Amino acid sequence: MSQKTITIIIDENGNSSIDLDGFADNSCGKVFEDFRGGDKVKTEQRKASFYNSKPVEKQAKTGR
Repeated sequence: MSQKTITIIIDENGNSSIDLDGFADNSCGKVFEDFRGGDKVKTEQRKASFYNSKPVEKQAKTGR
């Protein structure tokens, strides 16, 4: 089982970014939704590993 890492950064304006590493299949989507809550996604960027058969990583920025 690979190590999973979740990094959340909130800037001085209240905008946040979530970086997920080490998640397999679509489990990163569920984790992302849990952390996102009711915030709207401004941009979503998938890492290269999302398109490979290796563990999936996802990064998104949310804001108010």
